[in-house]
Amino acid sequence: MSLFGRLFGKKSNDPIRVPAPLAPPAPDMPIYVIGDIHGRIDLLDKLLATIDAEVDGAPAHVLTVGDYVDRGEESAAVLARLYQRSATSDGRFICLLGNHEKMMLDFLADPEERGGRWLRNGGLQTLASYGVGQVTDTSGPNALRVARDALAKAFPAHVAGWLAARPVIWQSGTVVVAHAALDPAVSPDAQQDRTLLWGHESFLRQPRQDGLWVVHGHTVFDEPQYAASRISVDTGAYFTGRLTAAALSPDGSVRFLST
Repeated sequence: MSLFGRLFGKKSNDPIRVPAPLAPPAPDMPIYVIGDIHGRIDLLDKLLATIDAEVDGAPAHVLTVGDYVDRGEESAAVLARLYQRSATSDGRFICLLGNHEKMMLDFLADPEERGGRWLRNGGLQTLASYGVGQVTDTSGPNALRVARDALAKAFPAHVAGWLAARPVIWQSGTVVVAHAALDPAVSPDAQQDRTLLWGHESFLRQPRQDGLWVVHGHTVFDEPQYAASRISVDTGAYFTGRLTAAALSPDGSVRFLST
């Protein structure tokens, strides 16, 4: 089990049943997939600079797998940076939705019912990055509504609309990207949003049988993983200081870049 698993109870190094050899992942053009950022604008900027230097204007897609907010201290800055890159990339910079963005959007829609869960999972740090305080995960309904209203006022409307419109899955060639997981027995176009955002009980144990590779975050590993139809890029940036991206090429090569 990884360090994150020991600290937070997530199983991330369960035994993997390896199928017959798979063809290597082959996207239609080079892609870079960045793992969970969780408020670490410093690491994001360093990794983007490395990727920009490699791409140097050549055709490529850059993707982020979600979980931009919470836990780290600079969620507002991360969202602003990702919005700016996405808006000026001609569709080449693609940001997926993660479960932490979903919890944030749920808080904005229904703070009384959804607020406690988000605040227990790092939402307090996101609120602080927008200058919102005077609330905890045990606060009553009135305090939660006040915090929601303050966040809604501080949250730029164009960024909020962009965040709510983020896709939950993306595919190029034999590579599928999602935040948390795919159901190994279901085609990409038939996946449930909950699985894509929160995971699936069979995902880490059962390789896909359709030749597709899934690049994902959500579950922290001590090192990025490349095996058994999965490529995992969450290396726990907010507490390890290490943000990782996978670089995949149409020729099947896979490399990892880290801050």
